[in-house]
Amino acid sequence: LLNSRPLFQLSTDPNDFGVLTPAHFLIGRSFTSIPDPNFLNVPENRLSRFQHIQKMVQHFWSTWSKEYIHELQQRSKWNKTTTPIKNGTLALIKEDNLPPQMWRLGRIVQLHPGKDGVTPVVTVKCG
Repeated sequence: LLNSRPLFQLSTDPNDFGVLTPAHFLIGRSFTSIPDPNFLNVPENRLSRFQHIQKMVQHFWSTWSKEYIHELQQRSKWNKTTTPIKNGTLALIKEDNLPPQMWRLGRIVQLHPGKDGVTPVVTVKCG
């Protein structure tokens, strides 16, 4: 999970979704793994001991990723300006029903600025 987190885009080509990850430094390529089956919604009485442990692990990682991602958000005063979003920037698309290693990468292709000049909405092309 942590070794597959995008650190930096490899190209400015809008059709290239390649990113540098910690796995590149560890094994020389991106880390790909088959996701575990989701046991979070399976009733307790239908789970084996192994599946029950997997469910607890999945619950832990689900909670951790929600809280960790939340903590990564920049906490600045509303009156401070931030770096504006630009076309071509890579974005990690969070999907609540998928584990983090399955989240897709997208590239911002169009900005939709508001009347105040701030861009609250963007169009993203998924890879």
